[in-house]
Amino acid sequence: MNNKVLVIEDESGIRKVINDFFKAEGFTVVEACDGQDGIDKFFDGEFNLVILDIMMPKLDGWSVCRRIRKKSNVPIIILTARGDEDDELMGFELNADDYVKKPFSPAILVARAKKLLSKNHDKGDNNQEFVVKKDLKVNKLSREVFINDEKIGLSLKCFDILWYMLINEGIVLTREKILDEIWGMDYFGDTRVVDNHIKKLRKAMNDKSYYIRTVFGVGYKLEVK
Repeated sequence: MNNKVLVIEDESGIRKVINDFFKAEGFTVVEACDGQDGIDKFFDGEFNLVILDIMMPKLDGWSVCRRIRKKSNVPIIILTARGDEDDELMGFELNADDYVKKPFSPAILVARAKKLLSKNHDKGDNNQEFVVKKDLKVNKLSREVFINDEKIGLSLKCFDILWYMLINEGIVLTREKILDEIWGMDYFGDTRVVDNHIKKLRKAMNDKSYYIRTVFGVGYKLEVK
């Protein structure tokens, strides 16, 4: 595996453990000791994954996540000691892709990173690579979305949901089905995470948000008319 990961964490001991485990699995690791250092290094290089702590000096993780998401859809794993559900929902609101609470198993963190990157490269079906529906264009390989020829930025999960709905256009997808397809059968979180990502996806689609329709009591479907 030849992936490059940026670890933004102010505790040197935690950085070293993450570094050691990821390097053992073939990753290239770049470390940043605070939020500002993380932003500088991120925009000065190219990364396949960001592991981001929340409580840091200079810039907190939420601010870093916002700045990255303005420019990039790179997968982001939030790493934090805070266990409040609202914090987890905040991470998803900011289009983070996964959320790991401290203390954590470094081996499990690596496994989750691999799974996230695998979905990033392989998500999709029917060997379709490019879908055009009127003024909506989606490229699975480059993971780019254009509406009226203007590129919009989506997180990994939001892109996966849009692609899944596109290749099932007109079919009502339950929250549970979306959760199993995008987050995996081993995810034990609440289906509200689906609603939260649909909300973010609609916001990103702006005046075309009506393409995603709510089927009350059931789930969602995408229709481009």
